Amino acid sequence: MSDVLIASRGQPAPKRWHPVTEERRPTRVLLIALSLSLLALLVVAPLGVIFAEALARGTVQAIASLSRPEARSAIWLTLLVAAITVPLNAIFGLAAAWTITKFDFRGKAFLITLIDLPFSVSPVVAGLALVLLFGINTAIGGWLVGMGYPVIFALPGIISASMFVTFPFVARELIPVMIEQGRAEEEAALTLGASGWRVLLTVTLPNVKWALLYGVLLCNARAMGEFGAVAVVSGKIRGQTATMPIMIEMLYNEYMSIAAFSMAAVLALLALVTLVLKTALEWRHSDALATGRKH
Repeated sequence: MSDVLIASRGQPAPKRWHPVTEERRPTRVLLIALSLSLLALLVVAPLGVIFAEALARGTVQAIASLSRPEARSAIWLTLLVAAITVPLNAIFGLAAAWTITKFDFRGKAFLITLIDLPFSVSPVVAGLALVLLFGINTAIGGWLVGMGYPVIFALPGIISASMFVTFPFVARELIPVMIEQGRAEEEAALTLGASGWRVLLTVTLPNVKWALLYGVLLCNARAMGEFGAVAVVSGKIRGQTATMPIMIEMLYNEYMSIAAFSMAAVLALLALVTLVLKTALEWRHSDALATGRKH
């Protein structure tokens, strides 16, 4: 009514008020449509093509391609590497986060920089560095080969490469949470006579358990899908050191499309399971994880 009265007196009606933090409806619709279109084009469509190509000649042939010895070996090796890499990185991440957040020492910023290093170093460079350090023509690598424990072109090299590219994930999830919580509870427990291990098990771990699990899920997803560093150190030996990503490349280059896409579908399913667990964790424990996603 007031807008009508103002307009009747010859004065322009004021613009309708809207929150400065909220875009107008056409803008919101455009941004949402653009986001959904990009998501469909870059994520949903490629995944759909993978599953469609895997089942192009029927489920029986897809399963038969996964039943071949080299395919079973690649799947088993990928799961084995993840099963070894993830717990080791969880222990390292917890120890690194504890050291950085509970102690004051010179060089703390440098230590954090080293933890973040795999985020900026190419995985291929990391694999090459391992070859130059543990290759058969090096002093350390030659000695290990002579002792019967080769690293390059063997399981230890694959695990080392996977650990290098994945070890920041757990630590970077735990550090912000532990900084937010401070040291008061641990210091109180120590004052009451609790040992260091008891403080860790009864005070620290319960407070960071959801952030720890979140980091473990991210680490697991990256460990199963790592290609660059593993491709350098594994030698791509079929049936021995070829993980699932490497086997997919080998099959595709050999024009065995059904086998390649079937294995890619299995790897995608493993990633989707990890994503579902991650989403469920975020939904049920969003408050406990809020600080961990700020970094």
